[in-house]
Amino acid sequence: MKFNRLVLATLAATGVLAAASLTSGMQAGKADMKSAGPLAFGPEGILFAGDPIGAQIFAFDTGDAKAGKGMGEANLPGLQEKIAAHLGSSADQILVNDLAVNPLSKTIYLSVQRGRGPDAVPVILRIRDGKIEDLKLDAIRHSSASLQNAPAADAKDQRGQSKRSEAITDLAFLDGKVIVAGLSNEEFASTLRTIDFPFAKSNTSTNVEIFHGAHGRYETNAPVRTFTTYNIGSQPQILAAYTCTPLVRIPVSDLKAGSKIMGTTIAELGNRNRPIDMIVYKKGGADFILMNNSSRGVMKMSAANLESYQPITKPTDVTGVPYETIAAWKGVEQLDRFDDTHALMLIRTAAGGLDLQKVALP
Repeated sequence: MKFNRLVLATLAATGVLAAASLTSGMQAGKADMKSAGPLAFGPEGILFAGDPIGAQIFAFDTGDAKAGKGMGEANLPGLQEKIAAHLGSSADQILVNDLAVNPLSKTIYLSVQRGRGPDAVPVILRIRDGKIEDLKLDAIRHSSASLQNAPAADAKDQRGQSKRSEAITDLAFLDGKVIVAGLSNEEFASTLRTIDFPFAKSNTSTNVEIFHGAHGRYETNAPVRTFTTYNIGSQPQILAAYTCTPLVRIPVSDLKAGSKIMGTTIAELGNRNRPIDMIVYKKGGADFILMNNSSRGVMKMSAANLESYQPITKPTDVTGVPYETIAAWKGVEQLDRFDDTHALMLIRTAAGGLDLQKVALP
């Protein structure tokens, strides 16, 4: 049946025609992931997963878009052993690469590596009501986008480490785009990519330079380790953290195809450290940032007046945006916001195990 424009307009006005789902273009089939890396959620329960080794971003229709309460008040101790038992492996062969909470359902998703080395198998798991389930990648509705300028599969850095494994270090969804941090194969290797979603054939790549006060030099080859998006002075910006630990702000509007930009370093948070995750939350009417780290615990920073900090352009030690360390939170390997009042953490215990815990935001 053909519809004229007047009929279509009438149907749209009365709500008969619904907006097309962002999952409508996805196809069911095997998602051929080579590795399971950073995770992030978009609308409609869509899970974005980075595949650094395959140099791809996957979007999965999880079918998980109803409101829920997730894990409730209970914690889940011994998670590494539980995952190993679920996958028919041993705990020492399980590596959890990232954790993300579905903001709609509160279901917990994990990107996991089963095994070590080139034969490791990528797995996406989810936890509902304390039970571990597979996100079945052999027959799931999905779409994907390839990174056009990823490092070569055999490229190594000065320490002999794989550059390809850092093609995707973090990602986020903002205003219809997937923002991807990582390395490229270009001279200025530190890169922020923006990919329209639903995925288009092309994507935008922006090279990023920063001044690293603790190292006393400009850097173009160190990737963003973790980032979050936040409005600073009503302008959407990326707050990015790098190894050893500069905190940098970058306007989202600066991310343009083929451009080279200078990020503004607004803090040096301490050397000999690798940031892992960063979240923003509100408490008592004020916004705060939490960041967990490899060797400096979990830092809490005020998000107020971030535009007021002078750019760091000279060698310096810890300075800029002040922070406090949450002394009670130790061994936090993964962090995500669970809801408006709680965080979800994956904690390495003194005995070497991994516990999943939901805790009140500080």
